[in-house]
Amino acid sequence: MRCVVVLLAVMSLAGSAVLAQPKPASLYERVGRYDTIAVIADEYLKGLRADPKFARFAGRGADSLKRGRQLLKDQLCAMAGGPCSYVGRDMKTVHGGLGINAQEWHANMDYMAAALDKASIKGAEKAEFLKMVDTLKPEIAEK
Repeated sequence: MRCVVVLLAVMSLAGSAVLAQPKPASLYERVGRYDTIAVIADEYLKGLRADPKFARFAGRGADSLKRGRQLLKDQLCAMAGGPCSYVGRDMKTVHGGLGINAQEWHANMDYMAAALDKASIKGAEKAEFLKMVDTLKPEIAEK
């Protein structure tokens, strides 16, 4: 009987040790949380909007541009594991019919990489963030 009690106590402690292990930090946490996500989104949009290749997307009012900016921040925050909720439409619906090609997608990714550099995101976090954004390619770029 005593062996059973000791065994149960050891198993209980072992289980507690497993539960006590800290959860790895999300990409959201590792890049600097919401303030950094906001810098990334703003820098990305600044580059994209200044590029003549993307001028055909510029025909939007000030309020629509502001809303799009906020939706981008929320989407990046949520995708990176942050507490935000993206409430916009799906990417296929938003970008459908725009004819975004592989070259434009590549330029888009270059602007995202530059935004990450501007926000001082380097190394593994930069690579992970870019990989995260690149998962959207099938929904945005047309074949």
